[in-house]
Amino acid sequence: MGMTITEKILAAHAGKKEAHAGELVECKVDFCMGNDVTAPIAVKRLRENGIKEVFDKERVAMVPSHFVPAKDINSAQQVQEVKDFSKEYGIKYFFEVGQGGIEHALLPENGLVLPGDIVIGADSHTCTYGALGVFSTGVGSTDLAYTMATGETWLKTPESMKFIFNGKLPKWVSSKDIILQVIGDVTVDGALYRAMEFAGDTIESLSLEARMTICNMAIEAGGKSGIIAPDAKTEDYVKSKAKRPYKFYASDPDATYCLVKEYDATKMEPVVAWPFQPDNIHTVSESSKISIDQVIIGSCTNGRIEDLRIAAGILKGRKVDKNLKVIIFPATQRIWTQALKEGLIEIFDAAGCIISPATCGPCLGGHMGILASKESAITTTNRNFVGRIGHPESKAYLASPAVAAASALTGRITHPAEVMPE
Repeated sequence: MGMTITEKILAAHAGKKEAHAGELVECKVDFCMGNDVTAPIAVKRLRENGIKEVFDKERVAMVPSHFVPAKDINSAQQVQEVKDFSKEYGIKYFFEVGQGGIEHALLPENGLVLPGDIVIGADSHTCTYGALGVFSTGVGSTDLAYTMATGETWLKTPESMKFIFNGKLPKWVSSKDIILQVIGDVTVDGALYRAMEFAGDTIESLSLEARMTICNMAIEAGGKSGIIAPDAKTEDYVKSKAKRPYKFYASDPDATYCLVKEYDATKMEPVVAWPFQPDNIHTVSESSKISIDQVIIGSCTNGRIEDLRIAAGILKGRKVDKNLKVIIFPATQRIWTQALKEGLIEIFDAAGCIISPATCGPCLGGHMGILASKESAITTTNRNFVGRIGHPESKAYLASPAVAAASALTGRITHPAEVMPE
């Protein structure tokens, strides 16, 4: 019986010839990660159990990202605890403010997560790395502590769902629209503990950055992971970055899936997820009367250089609506610097935007732009639950960078074609 790409990766890391859905496996882990919110708890568990070393000092990353630059004393203390731990345990990859950014853009950028890996991260959006052909999933802090100590984890082999997209995407339709459409179709719990595999010539045409956007939001459908089979584009992306060897896997033609869903990409439209769930999907055209108070462009979902280029292309030579707060969040310091070199920062500044350091910021209701009561935002982040980006009476609408940038010009949710006619 054939295996999916997920089953093959798990079997290889468990030292088995095969692994199939529902089977419990104990796997070697290639890399693990914690951030300033989750790592302090894991560190506490290591210390409580008298564990003085991690399994491999070059296979662990500590990434302050959520509340940095520190917004208060408590957040500063958390970062300090992670920094002290990294020094004491000899962790090679601790990324200080100004050197790192958001982990889910940072680790691929630095060649630390690679095709064929199993990657465990104490953050739910660890599934992002599946865009490289990685089995990656989020875990709790205690599971992270165990993995840091042993280099192993146990998993139940997930069932796989396959989403096949074929055809050329229409102008202004992006990978964000692909994943929002899928979430809208299967709902926020439709992929519980399942591997969401994406395939088809549409997916193959996408950049690695765009593929990361898709896999990043697998968790919003309840997925255990998101994954895309690696190809020549993957090789081009990782070959100059990789810190160690890697391996490509692909699903067998006779692999078993619990669901296979096919899409004609040529018929897709830009969409928006209305409050208060990512599956509350409407077309941008249906959303055009909704006014907004804030625009957020960035995050681990859409804060890469490709995203910033799209937004800058719409904002260039224009001014954002005078009643809006428009905040740009490059996902890493390297992306921020690249945006500066390309003149994107100048475009954003001239348009009336605020450019933030690389941080998670308001995405988790943290800082750097959270919403007040009754305010609404259109945002390129990944969640729009009650209170996610601020006050419980605020609202967040999820969309692509193109839709967010177009909306910044008008003060309401806007199709890019309205402000960028052919």
